[in-house]
Order: sequence, then structure tokens, then C-alpha cells
Amino acid sequence: MNQDTKDDLLEKITPGARRFNLWTFFFLYIAQSIPKSFFSTIIPVIMRQENFDLSTIGIMQLIKLPWILKFLWSPYVDKKCQTTADYKRWILGSEIVYAASIFAVALMDYTVNFNTIITLIFISFAASATQDIATDALAVLSFSHKDKSMVNSMQSMGSFGGVMIGSGLLLLLFQKIGWSSLLPYVGLFVLLVIIPLVFNRGLTIKKKEPQHMACKKDIIYFFTQKGQPIWRQIIFLFLFYSGVIGTLAMLKPYLVDMGYSTSKIGFIFGIVGTAVGFVASFIGGFIVRKIGRHHSRILFGSMILLSTIYFWVILQIPHAPHLLYLGIILLWTSYGMATIIIYTTAMDYVRPGKEGTDFTIQTVITHLSSMCVAIGSGFVAEHFGYQTLACVEVGLATLSLIYILIAFKK
Repeated sequence: MNQDTKDDLLEKITPGARRFNLWTFFFLYIAQSIPKSFFSTIIPVIMRQENFDLSTIGIMQLIKLPWILKFLWSPYVDKKCQTTADYKRWILGSEIVYAASIFAVALMDYTVNFNTIITLIFISFAASATQDIATDALAVLSFSHKDKSMVNSMQSMGSFGGVMIGSGLLLLLFQKIGWSSLLPYVGLFVLLVIIPLVFNRGLTIKKKEPQHMACKKDIIYFFTQKGQPIWRQIIFLFLFYSGVIGTLAMLKPYLVDMGYSTSKIGFIFGIVGTAVGFVASFIGGFIVRKIGRHHSRILFGSMILLSTIYFWVILQIPHAPHLLYLGIILLWTSYGMATIIIYTTAMDYVRPGKEGTDFTIQTVITHLSSMCVAIGSGFVAEHFGYQTLACVEVGLATLSLIYILIAFKK
């Protein structure tokens, strides 16, 4: 079945069924994000309260490794998932392990069983990463070319919404009701949000052809495939976030230097920033659907450049809070919309039968690129100052936009 025939069949899905499919994926994506965001936020806080040294706290970031290394087992998931029922089983199984790990953590005292808790959280992250592989692959197969931007809006909204709830609301509830009272509800939530998937009969995909069975070597073959300019996309993935990530990474330290309190910084990032990103992701899906991939790359790349120029300008003038808040809104709007074109174009560059593998590889590329930019931005800000960092970010955003105009002009 060629892509045009597949899209014709997917376009015949009724509007009501399409909306139900979109909300099904929104719940799956937010199910991944809320516990992950909560644990990523609360573990460093608890460790510092228990007088762990900063080096040990830094090492604990390794609990996020499953989300970086998930590409290693993505071919296995692709190989085992041939039908809609297969994908559902993998998603449900991963969610059950995810929830069971959270319930087990809830039964333990973090002052006594800390090492066991870290192990269980690592397992929960591995389960959620596996769910993400299967969910992404099913999303690729369940929506037409035109509607892929909308399901990616659901993915990005689920991520931003999960961060807002997990690192904001749940942190406040943790302070009010405690560890053992809060976590059972988090585990229950993870189970409840898979109910739409269980009862969704409209998610149907054609069974994969035997010649499209995935294997471990498909990770390597992704970079050597013929027939489409894959390296053009890989360079795009490396560059596109660079202008916005470095600014975001150093914005918190900058606010500290400007005298903002921890609670105010938490509100700006955890509530305002993620809420703006959430809304921008929703709007971004419609924009991509309306004007297409190419023009969206240019538009969103231009917005990233505009936000970096804006921050460079306001760093040249005396501190003005209202100008800073406007810049933060612009920055998160650019970031939220950028995620849509990243995810949507990533879905365009997947091979039949290797949907989970190829999409996962591309998202991992963006994670690694963001990590490198964030580390580099810290070095530049420390040794040369925030204004120099702003200039570098303007340069990276300009380079990214020029690359888009040249590499994708056809």
C-alpha cells in the first residue's frame, strides 16, 4: 500500500472518530510526562534536604537515561508490533509496569529505602520510554499526512501539560499531603488515562508486510538509507532548537542574578512558560496543517530568531520586568511551535515497518543536540557573559533559518 492510498483511507475517518483518536493520544502522552516530571523535580529536592552533596545529586540525572537510550530497543518494539492490537498490548503492558513501579515507590520511606526507590524510578522511566516508542509508532500509522501535525500537537501539549502538573501542582501537593499519600493517586492516574485507548475501536492500521520487519541493524540503516535526503533532516534536527534552548537553559540563572526569588522563577517557568508552550503547541498544529511543512519551518525558525534578537536587545538596556516577561512569552511560544514542526517532519522520515525506531532516533538526536547546546551555553555565559551568549544564540538561530531556506527550498 503506497502512501497516497494509505492517506486516502485515513482521510475517510469521520471527524468525531478523528477527534477521539487525537484525545486518546493526548492522554497517552500526558501519562508519560506527569510522573516523569514529578520525579525529575522532587528527587533533587529530597536529596538536598537529606544533605546529599551536589555531585551525587548531579549523578542522579542518570535516571533519565532510558529516555536517551530508548532507540536501542525500539527495533524490538517495531518487530513485535504488526497490528493495532499488538501496539495496544505493548502500550498497556508498559503502562501497567509504569503504574506498578509508582505504587511500589509509594509504599516506601524515602529516608530509609532511597536506593530501592531510585531503582524503581529507573524502571518506571524505562517503562514510560517503551510506551513512548509504541505510542509514537502507532501515531505515525494512524494519521494521514495532513493530520500528523495535529497528533503532534497532542504530543507536545501532553508534554507541556505534564511538566506543568508534575513539576508544579504535584510539588505543591507533595508539600501538603506527603509522599505516601500523593503517589498512589499518580499511579492511579497512569492507569486511568489508558482507558480511552482500551475503548477506542477507531484506531486501525494495516498489518505490516513481512519484508518490513525491523531488526537491530535498522538503527544503522537509518543513517545510510537511500531514496530520501535523510542527512538534510538530521542537520535540521541538530540546528533547529539551538537558538531557543541555550536561552532557556541560562534564563533561570539570569533571573537569579536579577534577584528573582525561587518561587517566582518556579511560577514563571513551571506555570507561565509551560502554559504558553501548551497553547502554542495547539495553535502550531493548525498552522502546519494550514500552510504546510516548508512554510512552517520558515515561520517558526523566524520566530526563534526574533525571540533571540529580542533577548539580545533587552540585555542592552536597564532591567525592565515587563519587557522580560514579554520575552519569556515569546520564547516559550517559539519553543512550543518548534516542537510541532520537529515532530511532524520526523514522522515524514520514517521507513515502513520501522516507525518506532526511526521516530525515536530523530527525537533522541534533538535531545542530544539540546544537551550539547545547554552545556555550551553555560560555558559561554560563565566565561563571556549573558550578552555574548545572546549574540551566539542569534547566530545559531540565523544559521538554522538560512539552512532551512537553502536545504528545503525545493
